[in-house]
Amino acid sequence: MKATEKKNLSRVIKEKAHELGFDICGIARVHSFPERVSAHKAWLEAGMNDKMGYLEREPEKRFDPGLVFPGVKSLVVTGFSYYSEIMQREKGVPVLSRYTYGTDYHDFIILKLEELLDFVKRMAPETEGKAYCDTGFLHEKSWISEAGLGWQGRHSIMISKGIGSFFYIGILMLTIELDYDEPFRGEYCGNCTSCIDACPTGAINDNRTIDTRKCISNRTNENRGPIPEEIILKLEGRVYGCDRCQEVCPWNKNIKPNTHPELIFDEEIAVMTRKDWESLTEERFNRLFKKTSVRRIKYDDFKRNISDALRSIDN
Repeated sequence: MKATEKKNLSRVIKEKAHELGFDICGIARVHSFPERVSAHKAWLEAGMNDKMGYLEREPEKRFDPGLVFPGVKSLVVTGFSYYSEIMQREKGVPVLSRYTYGTDYHDFIILKLEELLDFVKRMAPETEGKAYCDTGFLHEKSWISEAGLGWQGRHSIMISKGIGSFFYIGILMLTIELDYDEPFRGEYCGNCTSCIDACPTGAINDNRTIDTRKCISNRTNENRGPIPEEIILKLEGRVYGCDRCQEVCPWNKNIKPNTHPELIFDEEIAVMTRKDWESLTEERFNRLFKKTSVRRIKYDDFKRNISDALRSIDN
């Protein structure tokens, strides 16, 4: 493919990505990150992955796309904003993270990326590709910077100047060469430590990593065991996920709420009272949350979270 053809194809791929609803899109040249493998192993050896044993499997694979999808040459990297104002109406009730609003992102982002892949194949029939969103080996955050879209904040989450940090990352792996964006170098956190200072449990390390043993988000969804008493006392009502470090970030101060139809918050959940939460049955839990990210947790564990969240509010 000639340089002009690569440039034109890359341009229309980005246009199509925006048409599909992605808020940001960049294209990165594939390479490995051997230096990040060492850092990841050190983090694992310190036990900071808690019970997420899957993060220990084949660490080299996480930082080398060629080991995940042989023949890959380009990564189309996208961001899909999920920012919104808090939509729960009642005070003193368990608080849901914004990323639980609407449809589970794992489902619809993969579908959008597969539609983008079909579009690319029509333009370049020799293309093979694979859509990727938050499951498997690929370390997605590394590629936001490589595609020129943003940097890693002190809270470890990627930040875009245009849409802040409340966004899902979706990546389309392609076997063709494209016109690549300049990697984003440096960062714009400066001397700000708002996220570190605001974390209720002190889970944010000083090297842009998280000690998930302390992280409320991990404790309320990834970790299926009982939440330690010292964490319960600091939940501040959070029942699934935690947005605190992002809420205080200056780069999220003036961003606009998303307008994506996939992320419309269920009105029935929005108006739930304390009594509704306390009396939540398994049938209602399955009905209300079956299409959301909350479905990843079992009913009994969610009921435990509700009890712990309410205790933290009352203390």
